[in-house]
Amino acid sequence: MSITPHELSIPAFQRGFAVLSKLLDKAEAFAQEKNIKPEVLVNARLAPDMLSLAGQVQRMSDTAKGAAARLIGTDSPSFADDETTLSDLRARIEKTTAYLASVPEAAFEGAAERTVVLKTRGGELSSSGKDYLLTFVLPNFYFHLTTAYAILRHNGVPVGKLDYLGRT
Repeated sequence: MSITPHELSIPAFQRGFAVLSKLLDKAEAFAQEKNIKPEVLVNARLAPDMLSLAGQVQRMSDTAKGAAARLIGTDSPSFADDETTLSDLRARIEKTTAYLASVPEAAFEGAAERTVVLKTRGGELSSSGKDYLLTFVLPNFYFHLTTAYAILRHNGVPVGKLDYLGRT
């Protein structure tokens, strides 16, 4: 069985954002039920040196759109990291998923072998598209989705494993 970079990335990102959207729906319902300002959840974090919920959503977005762009050899759209409400986070998700849906599957031709250069604080990292996707993109994307889930759960939002798996 052969799996293409498109099949490994775009559907996974779309599903992850669908799960995240449902988590945010539950967060909003929880905030309303408990009379909590939703911004408390948007700004919540697991540890002082970790990103907030908003930061987790922003990094998921950046990871997904950046991966798609790098794998097809184009520039990624740039979004300001200025989300302060659950509605703002939903809008970010919608912009990201719209971009992902606009990338034609045919554009991924040769993506597994394409050299991808990632600029980091520690310097540039270069790898094949396949290695970039499997060893950086997917782990990073799911790290931020898991952390967003954990932030909400830690703050009392009634979410569980089936929510994370998209089974509710």
